[in-house]
Amino acid sequence: MAAAKSNAKVKTRAKSVRRAAPSKQRRVAPAKRRRPAPKAAPKARRPQAFVVSHLHEDDFETGGLRRYAKYRDLGIAAATSGLARAHVIRFVPPFRADVVAIPHYHDVDFQLIYVLKGWLRSEFEGHGTITMRQGSCWIQPPRTRHTLVGYSDDCEVLEVILPADFKTVELGKPT
Repeated sequence: MAAAKSNAKVKTRAKSVRRAAPSKQRRVAPAKRRRPAPKAAPKARRPQAFVVSHLHEDDFETGGLRRYAKYRDLGIAAATSGLARAHVIRFVPPFRADVVAIPHYHDVDFQLIYVLKGWLRSEFEGHGTITMRQGSCWIQPPRTRHTLVGYSDDCEVLEVILPADFKTVELGKPT
């Protein structure tokens, strides 16, 4: 009988544990059914082509945005259907403030400049005057007002811009 009593106690304990467990659980209201958000249509991408551009000195041309520079187009605008433009810019010596130092901004989505050779000095609205040297890289957020205030005779930069066609707004010569 002692064995039966001990079994009963065990059963009782087990029952009490089982009874206590449901009282500790919180009831959660069923979740409302939400409609899934409509999937965005995949972004249409402009067709792109493979392109290679090797250095040829005759590829540097005048007639670009800056009259005091020669440009070597890297073929990116044509290869990306106008998505981006990349070119190497050689600044023509000597620096002449009356021709070069004109405040302006570019109406772009993205602009990155990397100094390949020499140095250049620019004044950026809200950031002051900064000298960039070989190996320096920066981005200018859209419509950042700036002025080129100096460059070395051997200055050469790589510029990447989105989109390929963009407006440059000159703000007039400084007084």
